[in-house]
Parts: sequence; C-alpha cells; structure tokens
Amino acid sequence: MMLPRIANQRAIIDRRALADAVAAAFAEQGEKARPAVVELLRNALESGRAEIARRLEAKPSAGTECAQAQAFLVDQLVRIIYDHVVARVYRASNRSTGERIAVLAVGGYGRGEMAPHSDVDIAFITPIKPTSWCEQVIEAMLYFLWDLGLKVGQSSRSLDEVVRMAKSDLTIRTAMLEGRYVWGDRELYDSASARFWAEVVNGSEKQFVTEKLEERNQRHKRLGDSRYVVEPNVKEGKGGLRDLHTLYWIGKYIHKVRDASELVDVGLLTAEEYRAFRRAENFFWAVRCHLHTLTNRAEDRLTFDMQREVAMRMNFADRPGKSAVERFMQYFFLQAKQVGSLTGVFLAQLDDQFAKQKRGFFSALRSRKKKIGAFVLDGGKLGVPDDGIFQNDPVRLLEIFAVAVEQQIEIHPDAMRIARRDAGLIDAAVRKDPRANALFMDVLTSRKDPETVLRWMNEAGVFGRFIPDFGRVIAQMQFDMYHHYTVDEHTIRAIGLLAKIEKGEAKDDHPLASEVVSKVASRRVLYLATLLHDIAKGRQGDHSVLGAEVAMKLCPRLGLSAAETELVAWLVRWHLLMSATAFKRDLADYKTIADFVQTVQSQERLRLLLILTVVDIRAVGPGVWNSWKRQLLGDLFVSAEEMLRLGHKQHGRAERIAAKKKAVGAILKERDALIGTVGKQLGDAYWIAEPEDIIALNLQQMDTALGEPLSVEAHWYPARGATLVTVLAADHPGLFYRIAGGIHLAGGNIIDARIHTARNGTAVDNFLVQDPLGRPINEATQIARLKNAIADALANRVKLLPQLAARPLARPRADAFDVRPIVIFDNKASNRFTVIEIGSRDRPALLNRLARALFEARLVVHSAHIATYGERAVDTFYVTDVLGEKIADEARMKTVEKRLLEAAEDRKIKVAA
Repeated sequence: MMLPRIANQRAIIDRRALADAVAAAFAEQGEKARPAVVELLRNALESGRAEIARRLEAKPSAGTECAQAQAFLVDQLVRIIYDHVVARVYRASNRSTGERIAVLAVGGYGRGEMAPHSDVDIAFITPIKPTSWCEQVIEAMLYFLWDLGLKVGQSSRSLDEVVRMAKSDLTIRTAMLEGRYVWGDRELYDSASARFWAEVVNGSEKQFVTEKLEERNQRHKRLGDSRYVVEPNVKEGKGGLRDLHTLYWIGKYIHKVRDASELVDVGLLTAEEYRAFRRAENFFWAVRCHLHTLTNRAEDRLTFDMQREVAMRMNFADRPGKSAVERFMQYFFLQAKQVGSLTGVFLAQLDDQFAKQKRGFFSALRSRKKKIGAFVLDGGKLGVPDDGIFQNDPVRLLEIFAVAVEQQIEIHPDAMRIARRDAGLIDAAVRKDPRANALFMDVLTSRKDPETVLRWMNEAGVFGRFIPDFGRVIAQMQFDMYHHYTVDEHTIRAIGLLAKIEKGEAKDDHPLASEVVSKVASRRVLYLATLLHDIAKGRQGDHSVLGAEVAMKLCPRLGLSAAETELVAWLVRWHLLMSATAFKRDLADYKTIADFVQTVQSQERLRLLLILTVVDIRAVGPGVWNSWKRQLLGDLFVSAEEMLRLGHKQHGRAERIAAKKKAVGAILKERDALIGTVGKQLGDAYWIAEPEDIIALNLQQMDTALGEPLSVEAHWYPARGATLVTVLAADHPGLFYRIAGGIHLAGGNIIDARIHTARNGTAVDNFLVQDPLGRPINEATQIARLKNAIADALANRVKLLPQLAARPLARPRADAFDVRPIVIFDNKASNRFTVIEIGSRDRPALLNRLARALFEARLVVHSAHIATYGERAVDTFYVTDVLGEKIADEARMKTVEKRLLEAAEDRKIKVAA
C-alpha cells in the first residue's frame, strides 16, 4: 500500500536536502562522519516532530493527518539511512543475488499510522539466510535508528523464514498482513508479498478470524471488559483503535482490501458505517497523538489528569451543568459505542458471507423463515421480513425489542442495522402512542432479561429517541474516581441487578432486598424509579430535584396513574437519602431514625427506597459495595420499619437497655455475670449505642484488662466486613486523634468510630477498620501491626505527623481532582450532639488531622462516621464541648470551621507528635 499524500511534505522533512547534507558530511570527514550524520538526522527528526505538533495544535482534531505525517517522517529517515549505509558505510560494488535487502514497515507503521512516540516496527527481508554484508547493513541501520532515540521493533528473516513463521505465529502473521514496502529491493518485497498471500493466507481465513476475535476478547478482559471504564486505553481498550484495526485486518485477510474504504465494496460495511469508522478512527488518533505529545512518551491511557489536558487541547469548552472534560469524555464514549456497533454489524455480515459459501443445492428450500408476529426467525435470531418494516410503522422499533425479551431471542444484526438507521423515525407522535409506551414498559419491567435488551435498544439508538431525557445522559461520564461507568451504562446495570434481586438470584449478596422485593406493591414504580434516578445528571442544579420533575412529566405518558407517578417522583427526589443517612449519621441516635422516618412516612416507600439504594450503589462499579454498607443499610431499614410500625411510642430508654443486657447475656452464656460487674462502669449511652455482639467483646476485654494502663484488641468482624479494634486506656484529651493516627500508620482506614468514657475514667473506644481501598484487614501480621502502632502512638514513641504526611495516597491520581473542602454544622440532627460534616479530598490520615483540629478546638468527639466516594471523603463527627453541651455560638462555629478547613486542605500544620 502507498501512503496518502501529505500536505507540504518538505516542511516536515526535505529528504533531498537532508540526503545532500549527509553526503557532504561524509565527503568532508569520511569514516569519522558518523556523529555529524547522526546529528543531522536527529535535528531532522526533532524539527519534523515539531512541525507535526504545530499542525496538530492548529488542527487539534486532525488525528489521522498527524498519524500519517509521523509515518511519512520515519519513512524518509529510514530511506536516507539505508542509502547512506549501502552507498557509503558498507559499499559493495559487485553484490551477489543473496546480498539484497527489502526494508518493510510492519504493524501500525506498515499501515502508515503512528503516534509521536510509537514503536518503529521494521522487517528486513533477504532472499536467503542473511550474508555477512546483509547483517552489517542491518546492524548499521539499527544503530542509526537507536541513536535517534527511536524505539525499534525489528526482525531479520529470509523469504522462507517469513512464510514459515507467519504460518505458525498469529502476531507475525498480523504484522506481515500490514507489511508495506519502504525501501531497498522492490522485487524481493513483491516476492515476499506474493508468497505470503499464496502460502500463508490462502485457506486459513476462518482460523485467522477465530484467533483474532479470541485475541480481542482476551485483550478486553485484561483491560476491563467494558467500553465505559473511567480511564480508558485509547489504543487497546474496548471500543478503541485496536478494535477498528481488528475489523480492517479481518477484511484485508479475507477480501484482500488495501484500504478501510474498500470494506464498503466487499459488503462488510455500508457507506454510512464507513464514515462512522473514519470519524471514530480520526478522533481516537487525535486523542492518542495529544497524549504522546503531552507526556513526551508512548502513553495510551487516558488517565484523569490527562483527560482535562486533552479536552483543553481539543477545544472542548464548559457548558452549563457540564464541564469541558465531561463533554470531551462523553464524545469519547459515544465514539467507543459507535465502534461497538460497527463491530457487531461487521461480524454479522462476515458470518453471513461464510454461511453463504457453505450453502448447497437445497438452501432455497431451507431458507423459508418462521414468522414471529410481524418479525421472522432468521438463523435462530429475530429478523425483519423486509427493509421497510419500521418506515411503514415506527412503533415496530419498540415491538422488536419487546418480542426479543419475551421470546428470549437475540436480534439479528441486519435488523439492528435497520433499526439503527430508522431510529430517527421516532418522533413526538410515536412517543405519545399508547401502544409504543406499553411496549417500552414491557421491556423495562420484563421478568426475563431486561438489562440485555435495554442495552441492545440503547445501541440501536432507539432508547434515547423514545426517552429523550435518557438520550441526554448517553455516554455521559462523571469526572471523579467513584463512578466507574457512564450514566446510561450505570442505569442499565442497575435495572439488571434489580431484575436479579427480583428473581431471587442475589440472595447471598442482598438477603434483605431479596426478602423485601416480594412485598413491593408496584413493580412498575420500582423499575421506573431505577431508570430515572440519574436522568437529570449533567444539568444545572440538583439532579434529584430535576429528575423528580422529569418523572412527573414522563410517567403519565408511560401509562402510570397519578399515585404511581407521585411515588416515582418521590423516589427519584430522595434516592440518596437512605445511603446518606446510613453512611453519614449515627444510627444509634434516636433522632437520626426519627428524621429519616419523617421524610419516608410509609412502609411501601421504605421498601422501595431500600431496593433502589442497593441497586444504585452496586451499579456504580466493582468494589464499591461491601458488607459494611449492607449492614448499615440493614440497620437503618430495621430501625425505620420498627418506628413506622410502632409509631414514636417505642420502648422507653430503660426497657431498651434491659432488652440489650438480656441479649448480651445470651451471647456471654456462663460469663453473663460481667454485665453486673465491669458492665456497671458503662453508662446508658453506651448500652444504647453499641450492638450486642460488640458489647459482649468489650466486657470480656474490660475484665481481662483490669489494672492494665492500655489494652488493644483487634478482631476480624465478618458481619461488617471490617476489623473491630477496641482500645481501653485512661481517658485524656487528644486520645482519639492519637489512636486514629496509630491506625493510619499501620495502613488502616477507619470507617466508623464510637468513643465512650466509663465511670472509672477509662476510655472504651471501638473502631471499625479496613485497608485504604476498602478491603479487609484480617491477617495475623496485619492485626499485630495495628496493635503495635496504636500502642506506640499512645506511648508517644513515634512522631505521628511527619510519618503520616509521608504515607502515599491510596488512589495516586486523586490529585487530578479539585475537591473544595466544606464544613457543615447541624444542631437538628441529634438531640444531644452537634453534628459536624466535613467533605474534602480523601488522603492518608485525614481523620487523624480532623480529629486533632477538633481536639485543639476543645471539642469532645462521641462518634465518627466516615464515607468515601472515590477521591472524595465525607467525615461526620458527633461532638459536644467539654461540658457536654452543643456548639451553638456562631463565633465558636466559625473558629472550629477555620481549623477544620485548614486540616482538610492539608495546609502546613505544625509538626508535633
């Protein structure tokens, strides 16, 4: 293949002028000219790269032009080096027939597309085993290329070796498939090419397709099997450049196409699909070239810090409700989605072509297709009887998906292609059509597999056309480390999880939700609330409030009653309430439950809200859900249900404590006397706040540790997915922040803390601890390290601050995000305490710094609750002043806020123990 013509080539590199300069240097210095020649070549490479970078800056979206210019620049340098080595360094006046070399560009370089720091893949082909002259020439050329700082991937093989190795190795075969003549013996290249097509390719087409698709699947698994990972790999990721290349390789291997445009001629893509192919390829090349230019290395991963930079270079601007980087990434994911669609139709066409080759004399008799309603069964897949079915009745665009989910049949790629083409027929009239809305609800609330079919509907463009508000969030990412998927992917995953819970397939992970779902009065409400909970993301304002407004307009159209509509809108409005209450408030505080119940008001709402909260959190991404969150949501649900059932006339304080002591006695069995001995030292607040199993452990530890100045116990606590660390020590100001510092130094991350003081002045502090990424700390060595670190911190054997400051970030790229710290005081959330909530960027020992700031502000911490959302942490403290009173004075609040903001912003804190 020939490279396309590059505009104003000589501005990039003037080969003739450079070749003359190299010849002149050699004429002047002879064999000592090598350093001068390298310098000339290096300057040409640098000025060529600078010109290409300038062109990319001037036309930041011209990715393919940049990639082709880069390959052109390397071509010219390789040619000059070859000519110089053959004509001057190892000149042979009378070469034998074996002393011939063809220089081939292979891989991406062979395709004529390179990013600024891509490898230069070169194959040297000789007629027979390389002679000493050939070896000298190849070696000299490689040394020149290496001296230019190029990363060279090279092979040197005879004609026979090329054929033999290409037959046995898929990587070599793919590289040779894209082999392009650069310089040297043209006849030898032609011979190698002819033998490759005749002896390697011929007859192995199906094997190549199978191996290439398997290679693609393995690559996707390795890099996170979704198009919507938050830090995508532009080259290797799903929906990226390599997927486009795979289509081209397959097309070239089977149909010998010389250019991607010929995929249209051989019937694998339509002209419109080819334009989409070029658009995606050009965009991804632009992103990749910008990445290489910015990092000055071969960097193909679009990391958080790079996303902002590339978005700026490609002229994406902020819009109301959407930052430039979010708009850039939305466009990126739309292109990746497009590549997924192209792959589907391409492989279907290929399948069809292979099937046609197989068919014999009786194929016409077998080709009568079974009818399913308005559709047909085509090769076991749901197809359309003719090309105009959707144009005649656009409601059929929804019906095909309803039939697919009901019959559990995959939709034929040809039908998907026609649906994608005709999705634009869905207009206001179709959206108002009762039949269309009923069909959509059949898909959404299907008891079979709504997730898969909704994903097909989304890929065909039907979903976003029928629900335009959903269309606005397609491919929309959120620029943070918490949300792993785009909004549409997150929503579809949440609906899939809801269907699993309803079918009883998630009992192990979600026992409470699985039990409650059967008591829900309206399935339609639950499925629609799941669909709409994030529908208003990316708009100006609170997405919960705006989403509720969308629900009020959309639900009647979809056939819901006024009462159902109101309930969906309420769920969307409050879909974050349950998780915020469970993770950021003290569930042992009566007022927490009372305030939550006041908003929820009914058992049905509570059940719906629990299930919606569970599927929302689970669908955020892997590793976000854990047993600690399950426990907190379960505790809140049980307490709220009890209050809704019994009203506010619950058991009095004394009765609740008596019931708790009885439950603890049952756990302790023969040691239940501890309740009346060491248990007397603990006040009523302790008995109400702590669960029975923790009280039982605390009492046994208090009994064992009598008379000891310090006791630290740590137990793996599977019910809460964390390690329970209990510290008994003489209470004194600052004890809490020192313990927290010790836990952080041992590599622990505190997710919950309760601080109590016994009547004899002993502090009884319970901490729940995980590692910084939310994983358990349950190995004996980890637990021993925790105990030692706490003891060292309390005994002042370590300087806490300098050591804590030196700890690395758990999420190294959190620095890419600007999280402004905020401090909120709430005197209504609790009857006894002031609740202080601090939101800031998460980092090592944040809790220790905040706790120290509270200690310096002379406040007493009674409990702490820590929630993390990717790079963002929310730390909530229940505090009083030293006299046990709430903080009500405005001036005092301002002082405390200033101290907490300083700690949260990581400003210089004076180094102390």
